[in-house]
Amino acid sequence: MADPAGNARLPGPVALLKSMFDAAVASALPEHCLAANLPSPPAGRTFVVGAGKASAAMARAFEAAWDGEPTGIVVTPYGHAALCERIAVREASHPVPDGAGADATQDMLEMLAEAGEDDLVVCLLSGGGSALLCAPETGLELADLQNVYRGLLRCGADIAAINRVRRKLACALGGGLARAAAPARVATLAISDVVGDDPAAIASGPTVADADTGRDALAILERYGVVTPPAVRGLLETSERCEPVACEGEYRIVANASQALAAAKAVARQAGYSVLELGEVAGEARDVAEAHARLAMAVLAGEHKVRAPCVILSGGETTVTVDGLGAQGRGGRNGEYLLALATALGGSANVWALAADTDGIDGSGDNAGAWFGPAVLRQAAAHGIDAADHLVRHDSYGFFGALERLIVTGPTRTNVNDFRAILIEPGQGDFT
Repeated sequence: MADPAGNARLPGPVALLKSMFDAAVASALPEHCLAANLPSPPAGRTFVVGAGKASAAMARAFEAAWDGEPTGIVVTPYGHAALCERIAVREASHPVPDGAGADATQDMLEMLAEAGEDDLVVCLLSGGGSALLCAPETGLELADLQNVYRGLLRCGADIAAINRVRRKLACALGGGLARAAAPARVATLAISDVVGDDPAAIASGPTVADADTGRDALAILERYGVVTPPAVRGLLETSERCEPVACEGEYRIVANASQALAAAKAVARQAGYSVLELGEVAGEARDVAEAHARLAMAVLAGEHKVRAPCVILSGGETTVTVDGLGAQGRGGRNGEYLLALATALGGSANVWALAADTDGIDGSGDNAGAWFGPAVLRQAAAHGIDAADHLVRHDSYGFFGALERLIVTGPTRTNVNDFRAILIEPGQGDFT
C-alpha cells in the first residue's frame, strides 16, 4: 500500500520523525477531539462563532456532532476553509489582518446582538484567531492595526506579549465576543496554540475578561521599539481595563501541545526509541537550537542519562527577531531553529532532526518545516550553499529548499504550535 504521507520515500530515521509529526497533528484534528467536548444543548437557539486556522474544520466537526440546527459565522485564513452546511465560513488574511477579517468580525458581533437568555453561543477558537477577529476599537482604523501587527511580528516579542497588545486594539478580543453575546450562555471550545493553555492568550481571549490596561499594552510596544500610530497611542494612554465579562461560561481545551507530544512519543516508543521530552519550549529560535544541540552532543558522548537510540522531543513556540538582513531571506521559526541546530551540531554523525508547525505553515512560506540528516552541511557545501550565510539572512527556506529538505503538508486545519524532534542513533549513520 502506498504511504499517503509520503514517509516511505524519506530516509529511515526521517520517516520515523515524520510519522511522529503526523501523529501529533492527527491527535489535534477537530474531527478527532471536538465531539467529546460539546456543551449541553440550550432551550433556545444555538449560535456559532469562531476564528483561527482550525475554525472552519471545527465548525464542520461541530455540525456533524450537534443534535440541532446551529447558525453562525467563523473566519479562517485564506486556504483553510472547510465545507459546512449551516455555519458560514469566511476567509481573511493572517497574520496581518485585512478588510475581509474586519467585515466578518463585525457580522459576528451583529449576529450575537440577537442572542437571548435561552440561547447558546458556541465559540470555536484556535491559533490565528487574534489576527482574524480584527474589527478595530472605536477611534482606530484597520490600517492602525495592520501597522502595529507588522511591527509586533518582527520585533521578537513572544505570542503572549503580542496578544496582550492585540486585545486592546480589536473590539472582539479580550472578552468582546462574550460581551456581545450577553445574556446568552457562552461555551468556548479551543484548540490551544499557546504555552500553558492560558484562555486569555488563545486567540487573544474573545470570551475571557482582559486584566490589562491600555498602558500595559503601550509598555510592551515601547519595550520592543514598535512604531505606534498616534491614534493607537492615544487610545492606549486613556484606556482602562475592559468592561468585565458578565459570564464567561464554560471553557474547554479540546486539544493542545501536550496531547500532540504524547501521540508522537507513543510512535517513537513503539519503534523502540527512548524519549527525552522537554515539553513546551519558548525563546529565541537560535538560542533554543543551540541548547538542544548541546543536549544532543551530551547524549552522543554518553554524558546524559538518556542513551541512544533516542528522540529528543519538544513543542511550544519560539520567536525570531528579524534584523535588517531578514528582508533578504525567507523562512519561519521552525526553519530558523533547524538551520541553527544543524550549524551548532556541525554535521555530527547519527543525528537527524525535524521541526515543523502543526498548522502546516512555517512563517509565511508554503512549507510546514524541514528536516536534515548528519551530512547536511557537507551536502550544502558541495552545492555551494553556505549555511552560516543563510542563517544570518534568516533564509532557512532557501537553504532547505535548495537541498530538497522541506516538509510540505498544506494547511492542516489545526494548530497546537511547533513540533521539534531530534533523533539520535548509536553507531554509524547513513549520512543522508
